[in-house]
Amino acid sequence: MRVIAIVNQKGGCGKTTTTVNLAGALAADGARVLVVDIDPQAHATLALGTDPDKLDENIYEILAEPDGSEHLQQIILEVGEGLDLAPSGIVLSALEQKLASERVNERTERLSAALDALPEGAYEYVLIDCPPNVGLLTFNALRAATEVIIPLETSRFAIHGVEKLLETIALLTERIGHDLSVRVLTTLYDGRTRFARTTLAEIREIFKDMCFDTVIRLNVKLREAAARGKPIGNLSPSANGALDHAALAVEVEASPPMESEVSLPAGPAEHPPREIVVRFRDANANDVRIAGDFNGWVPDKGVRSLIESEGQTRVWIKILRLPPGTYQYRYVVDGEWREDPENPEIISSTVGGRNSVLVVS
Repeated sequence: MRVIAIVNQKGGCGKTTTTVNLAGALAADGARVLVVDIDPQAHATLALGTDPDKLDENIYEILAEPDGSEHLQQIILEVGEGLDLAPSGIVLSALEQKLASERVNERTERLSAALDALPEGAYEYVLIDCPPNVGLLTFNALRAATEVIIPLETSRFAIHGVEKLLETIALLTERIGHDLSVRVLTTLYDGRTRFARTTLAEIREIFKDMCFDTVIRLNVKLREAAARGKPIGNLSPSANGALDHAALAVEVEASPPMESEVSLPAGPAEHPPREIVVRFRDANANDVRIAGDFNGWVPDKGVRSLIESEGQTRVWIKILRLPPGTYQYRYVVDGEWREDPENPEIISSTVGGRNSVLVVS
C-alpha cells in the first residue's frame, strides 16, 4: 500500500484538486484508492460529494481517541467505483488542543496506526489531503506516508515557499524517523503566457528530477467537477484537467517510490565523486544546514555534518561527495537562507537573493 501525502503550507496551490482527481484517475485505472481528508476545511470531502455537516463521525474520532485507530473502517465511505473516503470536518481543528497533554510520538503516530490497522490489501493507494500549514495534522500525514507530492503553481513566490517547505520536511524526517520520497507537481499552469512558461522552466531547473513530467493546466472544468462532488474524469473525461490527471496517474503508477527521490547528480564513470569539505563559522548560530542543486535543495540531504569550535566561534563542517561540475548552494542558518560568506563566487537566484557557486574539478 502506497501512502502519499499531498502537502504545501501555502493555500490555493491545488492540493485538494490534486488529491481528488489523482485518486479518481488511479481508481479509473483499476486501483483501490482511499482518500484521507485531514484538512478541517473538509474540501476533499466536499469535492467527493459528501457534506461533512451531515456526518455523525469523521477522521477526528479516529485521531482523537486512544483506540480510534482500530475503527477507521467504520467511518470510511464509498464515493465511487474503487474510490473510498475517510471524511473530515471542522471539529478536526480542535485535535491539537485535545492531544496537547500526550507525548509527541503518541500525537503524531495516530494516523499511521490507523492505516496500519486496515486489512492487508484493502487499498493500493492512500492519498492524504493535508491542511495549508505544517502542524500536528501534517505531522501525522508525513509520519504515515512514504511519499510526498508538493503541488506548486507557476509563481516565483510559490517557488520560494516550496524551498522552505523542503527544508521543513527535511527537519521533520529526522523527527519522524524515516525518509520521504518527495516530488514536485506544477499546477494551475497557463501555457499561453510567457510568464508561466518561463516560471515552469525555472521550476524544472531548480527541482530537476524531483519534478513530475506532467503539468496540470489551468482548467475551469476542475472547479466545476469539485462543485459537482466528482473527480473530473467522471464528469468531463475529455477536459484538459482530466487528461492531465490521467497522465499524472500513469506517471505515479510507473514510478514506485525510491529510497530517496533526491540523489546526487551522476558524473562520468571515469570521474568518480570527490569528497568536498565546506565550513560555516558563526558564534551566534544554533543550527546550520546546506542545500543546493546537488541535493534537490533539501537541507543537509546526503550531507555529513560535524561541529567544531575555534575559540568562541562554532564551525559547521559540511562534507559532500560530488562528481566534477558546477553547483549552486546556500546555507540555512536558523531557518534563514544565506549565501556562503567565505565564498566570493556568487550568482543571482531565479527566486530572489544570491546563491554561492561551487566548482568541483
